[in-house]
Amino acid sequence: MKKTVLRSYAKLIARRGGNIKKGEDVIINAALDQPEFVCMVVEECYRAGAAKVIVEWSYLPKSKLDIRHMSQKRLGTVEAFEEAKLKYRLEKNPAMIHLISDDPDGLKGVNMKKYGAAMAEKMKVIKPYRDAMDNKNKWSIAAVPGEGWAKKVFPNLRKCQAVEKLWEAILYTSRVIDKDGNLLDPIAEWDKHNNSFLEKGKVLNDKKIKALHYTSSNGTDLRVGLIDGSQFVGGGEHTLGGEYFNPNIPTEELFTTPRAGDAEGIVYSAMPLSWRGQIIDNFSVRFEGGRAVEVHAEQNEDLLRQMVSIDEGAARLGECALVPFTSPIRQSGIMFYNTLFDENASCHLALGRGYSNCVKDYDKYTPTELAEMGVNDSSIHVDFMIGSDDLKVVGICEDGSKFEIFRDGNWAF
Repeated sequence: MKKTVLRSYAKLIARRGGNIKKGEDVIINAALDQPEFVCMVVEECYRAGAAKVIVEWSYLPKSKLDIRHMSQKRLGTVEAFEEAKLKYRLEKNPAMIHLISDDPDGLKGVNMKKYGAAMAEKMKVIKPYRDAMDNKNKWSIAAVPGEGWAKKVFPNLRKCQAVEKLWEAILYTSRVIDKDGNLLDPIAEWDKHNNSFLEKGKVLNDKKIKALHYTSSNGTDLRVGLIDGSQFVGGGEHTLGGEYFNPNIPTEELFTTPRAGDAEGIVYSAMPLSWRGQIIDNFSVRFEGGRAVEVHAEQNEDLLRQMVSIDEGAARLGECALVPFTSPIRQSGIMFYNTLFDENASCHLALGRGYSNCVKDYDKYTPTELAEMGVNDSSIHVDFMIGSDDLKVVGICEDGSKFEIFRDGNWAF
């Protein structure tokens, strides 16, 4: 891929993703797949005024060895130096940039029961820090191609060809290049993109929707209640301090937070789900009293059961997201096996943690009050795709009227 194109992508991540400002600290999480590009992002952060940029490297094959050979107790221990890092983040409030590239099957064959139990123990230490930073720091997730991931997406190509093809797909769906590979002005494209979310969200928020009803010919028939005063948001977000940033590059979703404990019916997946290095496919989730009480999957059903039983909130919904079937990611025809992309090809729901910033004037409420209002809490937030070409979504409004939001998988207004 041309360096001029990659440089534009790196600039987009720094300027619109993390919205890096003068004097800020930045932490970049990245694997070892594209070190040259990581350095481009580091440089763009410094050009934007960053005071210090830290890169924290990871390597999935090494993580797999840790899971295999470490004791469950040690694997689930947060060491003193690791907690010191969390304290640093809480004190300095750095912008966080996550460059993801891992092989979707990278943890295949590990003892997932052991891994899940260890991660649950680690989260007991990590979660309080994460909660304390919630809505205070800027963060952004973007992608670069790793060889394992590229071969998963394009199995019939040689590694170098697959990586180049995945670069093209990432850059196109992230609005850096057009379909013909020509370089765009990605910052201008994202400014327009963010404005489109504001316009669509205003229509939905003015309707004062209290519930969503999903139906599809695949058997999906699910009603989800929304929190009083909840808002549909999308594109960029604001921190409590008022700083704007784009948490996901790419993104095509308008989303809101459902009321914990208010979901009835069944929903069927429309795409595979990559979770903890493994694929869950062709699955369904049935809800009663707002909880997932029955799950089935053709592939990795046990892993799905493990997911919804991680903690009390893992079996409840934390997000309802609307994505048209005509999204650029869906129209690309590519199955990315990566939630950052696949969730933007399809309407989706999320099990686990809800977004407090979808509640109007959320900053005026305490965490306890937000929980009482219905914002779900959990150590996980896992998006799964449900959008089909005939999905219908109807909003039930406060006055009892109904507003058709989606018809045949796309916006009805």
